Order: sequence, then structure tokens, then C-alpha cells
Amino acid sequence: MQSESAAPVKPDNTEGNKFAGSKSCGECHEQFNKLWSTYWHGMSMRPYSDEFADKQLREQQSDIVIGDRRYRAEIGAGQGWVREEGAEGRRQYPILHVMGGKNIYYFLTPLQRGRLQVLPVAYDVNRHAWFDTTASAVGHLNESGTLTPGPSPKGRVEKALPWTDRLYTFNTACFNCHVSRLATDYDLETDTYRTTWGEPGISCETCHGPSAEHNRSMHAGIKGRSAEEMKIIINKDLTHDQRTDLCVTCHAKIIPLSGDFSPGEKFFDHYDLITLEHEDYYPDGRDLGENYTYTSWLMSPCLKFGKLDCNYCHTPAGRLKFTEYQGYQTCMPCHEKYVKKPEEHGHHAVGSKGNECVGCHMPKTWFAGRARTDHSFRAPSPAASMAYNSPNACNICHTDHDAAWSDEWVRKWYKRDYQADVLRQAGLIDAARKNQWDRLGEMLAEIGRSDNDQVYRNSLVRLVRQCNDPRKWEAMLGAIKDPSPLVRSSAASALGGRMDRESVESLFVAAGDKSRIVRIRAAMALEAVRPEKIEEPANREALEKAVEEFQTAMRARADDWASSANLGNFHIERGDFAQAVKDFENARRLEPRMIELLINESVAYSNMKRNDQAEACLRRALEMEPASAAANFNLGLLLAEEGKTEEAEKALRMAIKSDPRQAAAAYNLGVILAGRKNMTEAIVWCRKACELQPDEAKYAQVLALYLYQEGDADGAIEVLRKALGNEKLPAQARQELETKLRSLEIAEPGKKTQ
Repeated sequence: MQSESAAPVKPDNTEGNKFAGSKSCGECHEQFNKLWSTYWHGMSMRPYSDEFADKQLREQQSDIVIGDRRYRAEIGAGQGWVREEGAEGRRQYPILHVMGGKNIYYFLTPLQRGRLQVLPVAYDVNRHAWFDTTASAVGHLNESGTLTPGPSPKGRVEKALPWTDRLYTFNTACFNCHVSRLATDYDLETDTYRTTWGEPGISCETCHGPSAEHNRSMHAGIKGRSAEEMKIIINKDLTHDQRTDLCVTCHAKIIPLSGDFSPGEKFFDHYDLITLEHEDYYPDGRDLGENYTYTSWLMSPCLKFGKLDCNYCHTPAGRLKFTEYQGYQTCMPCHEKYVKKPEEHGHHAVGSKGNECVGCHMPKTWFAGRARTDHSFRAPSPAASMAYNSPNACNICHTDHDAAWSDEWVRKWYKRDYQADVLRQAGLIDAARKNQWDRLGEMLAEIGRSDNDQVYRNSLVRLVRQCNDPRKWEAMLGAIKDPSPLVRSSAASALGGRMDRESVESLFVAAGDKSRIVRIRAAMALEAVRPEKIEEPANREALEKAVEEFQTAMRARADDWASSANLGNFHIERGDFAQAVKDFENARRLEPRMIELLINESVAYSNMKRNDQAEACLRRALEMEPASAAANFNLGLLLAEEGKTEEAEKALRMAIKSDPRQAAAAYNLGVILAGRKNMTEAIVWCRKACELQPDEAKYAQVLALYLYQEGDADGAIEVLRKALGNEKLPAQARQELETKLRSLEIAEPGKKTQ
């Protein structure tokens, strides 16, 4: 693996350049510049040097074994590289840059095609020890640094990624949070980066905007206090939401939709947010993986106060405004009676950790050697620990006791059962993750409750999307009008699965939403709708603009496989199958492990009547994951189309075995069996399809036909009447079922509806 130079090219400070750089700020703002440059925002990225190694690092005492290779950092005295030894021999990877430092130092080395890669060994600042970078992200490092890998919440055994994976490529994954004015300059055709940045670290201009004009104005002696007069963004003039949105562009588990966020703009115009649908959260919302704060903050009851933002507790440089042991002062305005008598509220002795507000309401957990402070500010819930093994503040301190012991104490101390809501909500999240829909009615009711926080509502919207029960649609139609753009966007995505008149009309409204994330998700949901077919000019214009925004968003991250995949899905729906194939091939080059890309590419080939290539894609997918329900289902359909019914039957049975909820697989298996004269089993599978997806009229029609052909007129009529009892049945489908029912009732006059 040959290394190439990947050093950034700093833009020159010419008259035409809007950015002057942080050094220029020090001339007038010496004290602020000093505070910024010596703290974590200013030092989030720096060049590696012998001086840095001498002051900040200790020598690595023994090799770290990763697979069949051994790694050791060799630092100081003119050295600065990581040595790799394996069967192929020895290599040295030069250390070019250093990231982080509050808890962990990560090191970057240049690789081929302009990549800056996170090296396989990192340095734990607190323990003064070197460790395996990627293995630390598999399980959880506790405070002592012990790694405990194991099964994920979904039961899958996690494995550490190779350190050369794209997820550890600075240009791809670290995005714009460790340097300022990053330009990845990625070329998709050659898979090459020509990345540059203005300066390492989070600069003054990251939060205050371009400063060249401000500098010129101040030197010219222009007086004034407003942002307009001073030609700079003044953060204290921003709203609470604007200040928070500025910070969380880095402190959030995000899906980027652009690369051009500016201070004062709205977070959800540039990013989507990961919530509790993701396995990096316990069902009660506590952090399981690395989640970067914002999702937890949105769950905080303090947020409802409406007057808090990040700068209430933190300085722009990243420092706490109060020391850890003075943290109670930030709670004083709202919680004075508790702050003045903390021992009465917290039942812990003065001077103890449990007597501090942050001790109970902002406990620290550890992941990959990094301390994470819970920003949901919720009270400890040991009952949730008992149910879901999530962390709680009580047992983080009282390690010699279990959660049941802690639960007993909090129930003695507090008359109100504050844990009940936590357990109820976590139970619904957990059930939805496991596709346990016996509590669907409760889930749908929770989505419609305005007093629930938006993270919880959004999580349920995203999780319920995978349920086949038609009752969900009313909740989605309500959620697309939710006050939160996050919830509206998720509801728009969900409604793409039900393109009846009411859903389409709601999506047209969403395509003109005030929030960009909602418009983009609406455009994706309306992919199959051709603008020229839309009669209402306002709807046509809204959709065309939303589609343009969607395509711009996907082009903003050309090195993100999901962007290419989304474009591929878009082009399939628009009938441009050749372009869809190119999009999926691009996505697969970026992320070859995603078999869904092969499945979608096969759909594009199938639409082009190139069944041999469609089948080849599906066969490759099944080589990677033989039990894949989606790959087996699509292969079954393809083989059935080619008349290979025996092979098709085998594939569909495997699909159902892997995913018993697949109504379409059950239906198609029934049709194949009927064609092969196995009517008894065909009826069983068609009935199963009707049970799984009662709003699909086709399933009821075919089941009724098979029953009638087998001499069961009563059963056929019963199936049709039951299907017609579904109030949400589309009008055309209802008309077809009514026609079929009338024909049977005429043929069987004794069975006519009373």
C-alpha cells in the first residue's frame, strides 16, 4: 500500500477571499484567541511533531496484535510512524496529523488516492496507553479501559472493521468536525480525494462566519455594535435554537444533506438525525454506541423550557462555564429549591458525587475510551437497567450493588413513580424493534401525543414503518403535520409506501414544507410520480423544486454510498434503469458489503429485460448472505417469470423462512403452488398473505378465487366480505372486490349478504 501526500493546501488571504483565518482574530481578540487556541475546539486537529510526542505521548511498550498482523507506534527522536509486521513483511505508515485529545488521540496517515486514514493504534490520554482503534468501537470500554465485545442488541456478533475501511477514512467519515472549511474534492469516477482545508481545528470563522470583511471594516475605523455594521456573525444575537443548531452540526449522529451549513441556519435544512430506531441506543434512550449528544439533548425535559442552549453551560471554545463541581450553578434558575438543599432532593451526603446535580442527571459512560455525558438530564432509572441492561447513574457509582438494589432505594425516596413512563416508552421501542406488533395501538397513540418529545415520536414513526398493519397509515398522516420537521420528514418517508390519494396529497404539501429535510424526504417518497402527470400547477412546481433539492443533497456527498443508492432508487422509479444500474454500481464500489445494492441493481436489470444479469446480481447477493429474505424473494420472482417454478418455489420458501412477515412472498408462493396443482397448500399461503397484509385487495381476490375453485363458496364470500370491512381500502380496490363479491352472490344466491 503506497502512501501519497495528503497535506492540505491553505487558501491564500487575498482581497477576494472572504476568510481571513483565526490568526487574524488575535490582533483584537487576544484573550478569546488564547482561550480558543489552547482548548479542544481549537486543537481538534493538529500536525504531528516530535514536540507533540514528547509532551503528550508515552512509548508503546508492546505490539498490538490485530488479526495476523502486529502494530507498534514508533515516536519521538525523529520517529513518527506506525510499524506493521505480517506475512508480507514490514511497512511503516507515517503519522501526519493528530485528531482529538480530550480523552483519545487518533492519528492519520496518507494512503493511496488522497485518503487520510485513521491508524490502527490510538492513544488513551487518561490511561496513558495504546489500544486497537477499531476493536474499541465493537464493545464498550469501561472507565478502567476493559473491552467487553459481544452481541449487539439485535443479537448479531459484532466484529471489528479493518482499519483501512472507509468508515475510518478522514475524508469520508470525519467530515467537517476536526478542520475548518473542508473541501473533500472527491472524484467518484476515479475514487480519488484532493482534500483541502482552511486550517486545522474548529476555527473562529466556523462559528462567526467569514471575517475578512469584518477585519477590513474594523481597520477602517467603522463603529457599530450590530452584526450588520461589524460584518460578522455575533453569536449572542442568535436565537437559542440557532446557537444549538450551530454546535450540533458536529455533536450529533447525523446524515448530512449538504456541505454548506453556515452559522444561523437551521440544522434540519442540512442534516437528518439518527434516533432510537438505531441500535446504538438502548430502548430507554441511553447511549449504547457513539451518539454525540444532540439526540439525548432533544429528549431532555429542560429543552421544553425554551431558554436553554449549548452556550448556557459551555463556552464557544468548548469549556464548561463552571467547574464540574460547580455544575449545580447552571441548574439554579429553575431548580433553586433542589440546588439549595440537594441532600433533601438527592438523599446523598454533602460532598458526595450523588449530592451533585450532574452526578445523577448527567452520568458519564464510556465508549471507545471516550467519556460521554448524558445530556438528556433525566433522573436515574434502575428499573430500565433491570429490563434492558441500560446504564443508570446509581450503579455507575455503586458498582458493588445491582440495579434491583438501586430501584428499591429510589422507590423508597420518591413517592411518584417517575420510572413508569420511561419503562412504558422503552417497552414500546423495544417491541417495535423486534417487530412485536401486539402493542401497535399503543405505539400509534404515542406518535399522536404532542407532550412526547420529538425523538420518541420520530423513533416510533420510523420503527412502525416496517409494520404491515394498515392502522399505521392514519398515524402517519397525522405525523406528517407534526410540529417537528424531524417527525414530518420520517412520516413523509413512511407514506411513500402507500400512494393513495390522501397520502399523495399530504406528500405534495410536504414537498413545499418550510424545512428542507421534509421537502427532500417528500421528493423521495414521490419518486414514482412524474411531474408532467400532475394536474395542479402548485403541486407540480413544489415537487420539481423538491426533486432538485433531493438531487443536490445526494450530490453533496458523492463519496457516501447511500447517496448513490438513493439516486439509483430514484432513477428506477423514474424509469431510467440504465442510470440506476450505474448508481448502484457506484454505491457498491463504495460499500461492497451491502447486499441490498445488488438486489436493487437486479431490479433495474429486470426492468431492462436483462434477466441473466439480474439473476447474476441476486446469486452474488446470496453468496454473501444465503438466508437473505429480500434476495431470495426477488430471485423467486425472477425464476418464476422464466418458468423455473421448482427453483422459484425453493427460493420463496427460503424467503419466508428468513422473514415470516413477507406477505408478498407468501402470496407468490401460493400462486406458484396453485399453478403446480397443489391447491391445498396454495390456499394456506394465500390466506397467510391476507393475514399479513389485509389492505392488499389482490391477495383477497386470489384467495377467494382459489377457495371457490375448490368448492368452498362460503369461504370465498367470507374472505371478500372481510376484506371489504377494511375502511382504508383504496377506492379502485374496493370496487373490484365488490364486483367480485356480487358475482359470487349471484352465483350462490343462498349466500347473499343480509
